[in-house]
Order: sequence, then C-alpha cells, then structure tokens
Amino acid sequence: MTTTTHHQYRPLKFGVTRGVLSQGDTGVQYLQAEQALENFPTRMTDRLVHWANTVPDRVWMAQRVRNADGSKGDWRRITYGQALASARNIAQAIVGRGLSADRPVLILSENDLDHALLSLGCLLAGVPWCPASAAYSTISTDYSKLRHVYNTLTPGLVFANDASRYCQAIKAVVAPDVEVVFANGSVDDRKCTAFADLLATQSTPAVDAVMAATGPDTIVKFLFTSGSTKLPKAVINTQSMWCANQQQMAQSMPVLTEEPPVLVDWLPWNHTFGGNHNFGMVIYNGGTLYIDEGKPVPALIGETLRNLREIAPTVYFNVPTGFEAIATAMKTDLALRKNFLSRARMFFYAGAAMAQPVWDSLFESEEAELGQRIVMGTGLGMTESGPFGIFVTNPEVRSGDLGLPAPGLQLKLVPNEGKVEVRYRGPNITQGYWRAPEETAAHFDAEGFFCTGDAVKWIDDANIHLGLKFDGRIAEDFKLATGTFVSVGPLRGKIIAAGAPCIQDVVITGLNMHEVGAMVFPNVMACRKLSGLPAEAAVDAVLASAPVVAHFQTMLNTLAATATGSANRIAKLCLLEELPSLDRGEVTDKGSINQRAVLACRAAMVDALHDGSLPNTLTPQSK
Repeated sequence: MTTTTHHQYRPLKFGVTRGVLSQGDTGVQYLQAEQALENFPTRMTDRLVHWANTVPDRVWMAQRVRNADGSKGDWRRITYGQALASARNIAQAIVGRGLSADRPVLILSENDLDHALLSLGCLLAGVPWCPASAAYSTISTDYSKLRHVYNTLTPGLVFANDASRYCQAIKAVVAPDVEVVFANGSVDDRKCTAFADLLATQSTPAVDAVMAATGPDTIVKFLFTSGSTKLPKAVINTQSMWCANQQQMAQSMPVLTEEPPVLVDWLPWNHTFGGNHNFGMVIYNGGTLYIDEGKPVPALIGETLRNLREIAPTVYFNVPTGFEAIATAMKTDLALRKNFLSRARMFFYAGAAMAQPVWDSLFESEEAELGQRIVMGTGLGMTESGPFGIFVTNPEVRSGDLGLPAPGLQLKLVPNEGKVEVRYRGPNITQGYWRAPEETAAHFDAEGFFCTGDAVKWIDDANIHLGLKFDGRIAEDFKLATGTFVSVGPLRGKIIAAGAPCIQDVVITGLNMHEVGAMVFPNVMACRKLSGLPAEAAVDAVLASAPVVAHFQTMLNTLAATATGSANRIAKLCLLEELPSLDRGEVTDKGSINQRAVLACRAAMVDALHDGSLPNTLTPQSK
C-alpha cells in the first residue's frame, strides 16, 4: 500500500479525483472519471473569434524581435484582435488556391509568429496544415523523413520562414510546381510567394463563407507521430477532437480557467505537446504565449533563462532536461528564481522520466523562495489522443505517476504478456492515420478502443482513486535466453535516476542473451563538470576520466546490490561517445531515444558488450 508524505503546496485544484471501475471479460477492466465531460464548442475557430471580440487588446502571442546583428531584442506582441484580422487576410489569400485535405499546407519552420498566423489562417479557411519537424529539413542530410511527410500529404503549398535555411531541403523534396511561401528570401527557379503578400490580402465575405462551411468533423491539421518504432504516421486532428481535448484539460486542470494562462514555451508545434496541448490551450482559454527560442541544450538554455527572468508564467511546461537546467540555475540565480516562481500555479513535465534529484532541487528553490512547493503535474497521452489523456489526482506526485482519465475518456485495461496495456476511447481520440487504412485498423480493437502499447499498473492496489502509474512500453520489453521477462521502461527510469545528472538516456540490451546490459548516452556537460578536465577536453577523455568512471561504477554497484534477479540486474554497462543519429532513426524529432533503432544500428556493439570484447565495459563490483 502506498504511503504519502504531505507537504505544503501552493493551492491548486484538481478536477478529477475519483474514478469509476467496472469489470469486463477475461480480466479486462474499464476505468473512467466520475466527473462527466461538459459541453464544449466544436470548432477552435469559435474560441479565437470569441476572444478577439471580447478581449481584442489582450496579447495572444509574442516573440522577441531579431536585431540586425542577430541578437534578440524586445518583444513583438500580437493581440487577439490583430491575430484574427491577420488570420482573415491569410484565409482570403488561401481561398481559391485549390487547397484541401488532399492538398494541405506544409509548414517547415520552427515556432514563430508567422508560423502561428499562417496556422490561424488555415484554421479559418478550413484548410488543414501540418507543421513538420524542422530537424527533418535542417539536421537530416538525406531528407528521408521529410520526403516521407511530403509524399504522405501531397501538399499544395509549403511555408518556410527563411529561404536560405530551408532551400536545400525544398529543392531536394518539394516538386517544382508547388507554391512555396517564404517570410524571408526566395529560391531561384521556384514559384515563390512572400508571406507579406498573404498578410496584405484584404479579407472579404468569402472568408465568412468558408468559415461557416467548417464543422466539428473538419480536419484541422495533421500531426506526425515521432516515429519511434516505424516511419512517422500522419494523425488526423479534427475540430471537435481538438476542442474536446481542451475541455478535458480545462476540467482536469481547473487552473486553466481560473485566470487566462500565461506561457513561456519552446515546445515545438510539430509535436502534439507544444502544437496541440499548449498552442490550443492558449486559444481555448484566452491566454498568452511567449515564444521561447531557447531549448534545454547548453547552447540555447541561456535564452530560456533570460525569458523566465523577464516573463513570469502562470503555468509552465517542459521536458525533464529543461526542468533540470532551470533547477540548477535557480540555485545561484536569485533573480530567475524570484520571477519564475512569482505566479506559477503549476509545473508540468512530459516526454521522459524525471530523476528525483531534479524534483528535490526544484522543491528546495520553491520552499526557499515561497515557503511552499509548486505542484509538478504529469500524466499520459499521445498524438492520437489529442494528446491529453490521463492526469494526476493530487499534489504528491512521484516519478511515473499518471493518475485518472480525463472526463469523457474511457480506459480499457487489458492484460498483455504479464503486464496491463491501457487503451483509449473518447471524443479526443483520432479517427485514424491519413492515407493509411491498414495502420488505422491495426491500432483499434473490436470495441473501438485505441491500442496504445503503454503498460500501466495501480499506484495503490487498495485505492483506485489515486489512479495509474506508468509501467513501460510493451513493445520495448523482451526476454532473456533463460525466458526471464525484462521490463524495459521501469528499468530505464531506475538507471537514469541512479546516474543523475550524468545520464541523458539509456538503452537496455540483452534480447535472447543471458544477462541485461545498458548502453548509456551520457550527459556530456555534467560529465565534463565532474571530470574536472578543461572545456576543450575531448569527449572520450571526459568519459574515460577517473571521476566519471568512478561515478558510473558506484552507480552500477548500487543497482546490482538492490537488484532482485537477472531481469533487473545490469551486468554490463558502456558509455556511448557517438550521439544518437536522426537520419538512422535513433532519436525522434522530439529528442527521445528510439530503443529499437539504437539496438539495430549498433548491433555489433551490443554483441561486443555482451561477449566481453568491448573496451571500457563496466561490470558490478562487490565490496
């Protein structure tokens, strides 16, 4: 039974605190929230128009202006009234171009104001858009994933912010007869249009007509899955699916409706966390989004910290590495700590497990500044669920906790190979994958539940109202040669927590072998600091330094001492100098590790790790 230690938290209301469980056949259970889903608008268009009419001068979105020398200056702010006027002009420009679900708008750029306004223009015009991962155009060298996206969608118009940055990808992938819109620059021998021309188009009653023609089943956008197991799939997002999910969020997280949310956010709009969850949250609740051009990487985290010293969010979303960087900075940057925490009602992390030292560091800063903690919310969702699905039910959140389903979402808990798979059915679930009927059919069961492949178990078997916790991905789990089942997700989380802050991610090995191994992608910045070597020292020297080796050896010994059997005992461990490759599919565009691809691409290394021929392999050492 779970025991709970109570701490003092900044007040936060939880919308769903009780679940209803019913029994099905052959061990299947069904779980839903006791709270019903309330009525909601069926078009996100209506929310935009509502706020533009009622609070036209409220800031909808802002981004720092880029100075002539490349530095970022003050904020350029766009109000709701300005946003709707610009969106109407863009919609007018789109009308008559023959665009549709079969010929949608493909957006190649990162988050920026032009990208946002073009999205709103498409929303009003009833033309689906798809924000593709910028990495497919700017980091990839073979453009294979971009080509797959392009061929799946057959877009009628392609947008990129900067011609010089995206021209090579466009020349390699986009057909010569497809119109390309650039905010800056142009490409020779291409049909190019300036984004300013779209903005300058004067709207007419034709825009009202196309708006009126849209409905709850109109496709709003296509969002591609991260491609962690296969090529990315285009998830269909309709107006009603998006709105239903936003209403579910509002009821599960009442803080969103108690005051207009203010976000400082970098999460990419090509991914459902940034593009549906947060982008949609702002429009649905009349909030404000400050585009953060920083990221949780050494070269860009300074911009994030600068923004948070200046703009105080009411709710804040990030991935664990982002919270880790902020937690570290707040130890010494008191100005950051004061402003960042000043009006934050809730934090929220997703994307990976967060190590306990990061939680502890955040709580330490919060208690020093506020005399209380800020709730760290989390849950479970996916692109196919809009993405919000499950959310925690109380402030005392632990790593891996998920909680209860949002109102209106029914969960089906299905025994599967010794685990329990969670499946979804509700108004926020996609109708399927675009132009992929076989993939769509394969992902829904006979009762119409979407099969997630995620495994869960109860936080407390004696109290279903605490909800569920994560138990890994069923597809990642494997058996040793002895037939012993290895649960990869929980084991990965345990290793990352034990090795913090020196581990970025880890891949578990041992399929059809006699023991479990671990291939670690180290946090090079943390390892460099631990090593004591100068900044110019090579990565291999850093990882081979005595302090770093000692850190991982101690971690491995501790894990071995607490292991209960061969399935969770790490017998061999190596540190990987080579970063995961996007082109080889080892890392998804959202930065998560594709376990299967790493194992396939580094099969020889896996064999060498287990046969003892890989240099610098660490093994547990007893005292």
